[in-house]
Amino acid sequence: MRSVFKWVGGVALVLACGAAMAQAAAWPTKPLRIVVGFAPGTPPDIFARLYGDYASRKLGVPVVIDNRAGTAGNLAADTVAKAPPDGYTYLYNLSTGFTINPYIYSKLPYDPKKDFVPVGTTMRQGLVLIAPPKLPANTVKELVAAAKAAPGTISHASYGAGSPSHLIVEWLKDETGTNMLHVPYRASPVADLIGGQVDTLMEPIATGYPLISSGRVKALAYSGEARHPAMPDVPTLSEVVPGLTMMSWHGIWAPAATPPAIVGRMNALMVEASRDSDLQKRIRDLNSEPLGLSQAEMIALVQRDSDIYSRIVKAKNIKVD
Repeated sequence: MRSVFKWVGGVALVLACGAAMAQAAAWPTKPLRIVVGFAPGTPPDIFARLYGDYASRKLGVPVVIDNRAGTAGNLAADTVAKAPPDGYTYLYNLSTGFTINPYIYSKLPYDPKKDFVPVGTTMRQGLVLIAPPKLPANTVKELVAAAKAAPGTISHASYGAGSPSHLIVEWLKDETGTNMLHVPYRASPVADLIGGQVDTLMEPIATGYPLISSGRVKALAYSGEARHPAMPDVPTLSEVVPGLTMMSWHGIWAPAATPPAIVGRMNALMVEASRDSDLQKRIRDLNSEPLGLSQAEMIALVQRDSDIYSRIVKAKNIKVD
């Protein structure tokens, strides 16, 4: 009798695999939906539409952008986590949805590790440490020296507790043994920075570079692995603290049980899109870099950033709820 059960189970498995392969071979037969965790017109929405348009042209079906803004991308993530894993629904999100949010929120309505499968990456950009021109410090070394001379008197603004603009500076403070005052904002701190109400801000290069080139702020350091081509005279943070590099990047995820063959095809499409000369130009015009990683490379990047951010969050006991 046991052998009969094994035979029946084996047949069922073969039939299930066959059905999944047939589903993947026929895919896509209807529009794809990309759920974006941020409002229309924001950078995630812009890049999602660029890649969505490319996918639509290549796959021959419409790609619908569904904006579900709220709670730092968590609302969109929850929507996709509960969607059918049929290869037609995807999450477009900031990397922070998987590298920071699991550690700063006490409870999420989904499991970032169990409910999703990484599909592909689209772009990345570094952050630049900016300051008002009147700040005496012109380099990170000078900033550190001033902070050590007068602990707690130099401030660093951020886009909220637990944001990259906050955690990267906390990392810098730990590595250099400095005490600077954190000033979290609900909206952009840029106006107060220019006005001198706060001393420094770790700003994404896409929005920071126009401020720098106009002379409204000065750049102290860049968070990327190498100096930014548009700012060759601005050193990286890693030139002051070896290993201190962090990039902000975007990616696409699918519900966990999405057929691997479909996920593989989507990854190949994302890599192809990132190598497209027209799309590359449009991404670089937005002061960002194309980023077409394999699934394995994407998983490794999530793990690397998560290890760094979770350590900082735990050490500082940062929670947002």
